[in-house]
Amino acid sequence: MAVYDLEEQEQIAQIKAWWEQYGNRTIVVLLAAAIGFTAWTGLRRYQEGNAVEAGALYVELQQIAAAGDAQRTRELAGRLIDKYGGTVQAQLGALLSAQVQFRKNELDNAHSQLEWAADKGAEPALRELARLRLATVLLQKEDFDGALARLQPAPEGAWLTRFEDLRGDVLAAQGKIDEARAAWQAALDAFDDAAPLREAIRAKLESSEG
Repeated sequence: MAVYDLEEQEQIAQIKAWWEQYGNRTIVVLLAAAIGFTAWTGLRRYQEGNAVEAGALYVELQQIAAAGDAQRTRELAGRLIDKYGGTVQAQLGALLSAQVQFRKNELDNAHSQLEWAADKGAEPALRELARLRLATVLLQKEDFDGALARLQPAPEGAWLTRFEDLRGDVLAAQGKIDEARAAWQAALDAFDDAAPLREAIRAKLESSEG
């Protein structure tokens, strides 16, 4: 029994020595970990709350957009961007509002919201869509150089056809027919399964011959 008592005393002495050397540091590390976990949990709850609130506002925006109210749609999209700019709903709201503005020929308003969605939106695929639509608005405004700048660099994958097709349209509007034909041909070469678009591009090529 005395041997065990001695071993226990030695273990206790070692623990005391270790604690004197490392105890305060251990408390700091554990405390920092606890604070970090609490902060992460709080951030996650905050983000989830934001997503719910942004989703409700986006549903309201969809209803207003369906009614064709350009001003109200623009205002709601602005609220989404200002309060929930880090959410996908804000990016979708900007795209939807820009679509309504474009139909109402409010090109400057469409431009500003698409520019935000293209440059600062959360979702990369939606940024590409916004970039494509922004180039369309710039073409409509006859800002050909601006449109071409927005179409570069052309993305890989499914978007490539649409970017090259629109680039051909911009070049044709500038009177650069040979370059336009090259862009349309590149669009066909990179084609996906959207048959109506394929026929439309082919028609452009055929009508530009001569």
